[in-house]
Amino acid sequence: MTEKHSKILIVDDDPNNITTMAGVLPDDYQLIVATNGLEALETISSEQPDLVLLDVTMPGMDGYEVCRQLKENPVTCEIPVIFLTALNEAEDEQKGLELGAVDYMIKPVNPAILRTRVKTHLALYYQTQTLEQQTKILEQQTRALEQQTRTLEQQVAERTTDLVETRRQIILRLSRAAEYRDNDTGNHVIRMSHYARLIAQAGGQDEKFVELLYNAAPMHDVGKIGIPDNILLKPGKLDSAEWTTMCQHPAIGAKIIGQHQDDLLQMAYVVALAHHEKWDGSGYPNQLKGEEIPLAARIVAISDVFDALTSDRPYKKAWSIEDAVRVIEEGSGQHFDPHWIPPFRAALPEIVRIKEEFHE
Repeated sequence: MTEKHSKILIVDDDPNNITTMAGVLPDDYQLIVATNGLEALETISSEQPDLVLLDVTMPGMDGYEVCRQLKENPVTCEIPVIFLTALNEAEDEQKGLELGAVDYMIKPVNPAILRTRVKTHLALYYQTQTLEQQTKILEQQTRALEQQTRTLEQQVAERTTDLVETRRQIILRLSRAAEYRDNDTGNHVIRMSHYARLIAQAGGQDEKFVELLYNAAPMHDVGKIGIPDNILLKPGKLDSAEWTTMCQHPAIGAKIIGQHQDDLLQMAYVVALAHHEKWDGSGYPNQLKGEEIPLAARIVAISDVFDALTSDRPYKKAWSIEDAVRVIEEGSGQHFDPHWIPPFRAALPEIVRIKEEFHE
């Protein structure tokens, strides 16, 4: 299935709303319709749509209950749901997102925005499915290789080389999927992964650790795939509820990557989960303190913050190198591991060179 031929279920008790939405969406989508909650669940079960546009206020079973049942069913829980509703209170939106919807839009919706949101969430849905399939294939191949006899050792070595490259490509593509959700560009993950590599080298880590860190670092924010657009792309300061949702992205990223025997995926897992932990225990999501925080995550924290400070964002201009370095040093022993500030300073000339080379 491609995004152009996606099957979309429109659920609304008002025929005029259904007609309006059908007229907004491109002709190459396959549209199916339900006019109440029970009919929606039956249609989802039989048709397995790729995305659901769901009204909230309907007679009988409302949209919230439809979403709840949809997400509780392991067969349908991955189908993305976008609420389209006239309910515009913050608590209504929060409830919808907590139930598992990927987005919440207020009627009347802007046609261009609706088309863009639908296209984005369909693309993410297919990317996630593809990644899961590739991961299963990779795990099956790895187990098969482990069962080979000595006579196949050379073939195993050659195949392992292919698998390493496949693994690296999967990680890069998943990182790219996360970038599409955020305002960062691909150059952010390129720069910060180089910074992490340089800091680890300056701190005396061995070649294997440095290489693993360089390839795992781009996965640090993959959990942002699971954060709704209205929070992730908000240009201003997040409110308390929005910040609580945003703080879930490390745990979401760790869940996406999963725990594996593979060294690179293991490091990607801890980097995604712990890169917002702080040395003094005030970080998130688990308030780890000091050396409870995995070393890879401590190094990535420095490189990620430095690049964020020295880059333009929708809510701020880029800081100078000097100001960013001052903030990193002032965070020693609080935000950052104090043992890794000297290696950061030692690597700074090369870090600045990388920043210029991969400038936006």
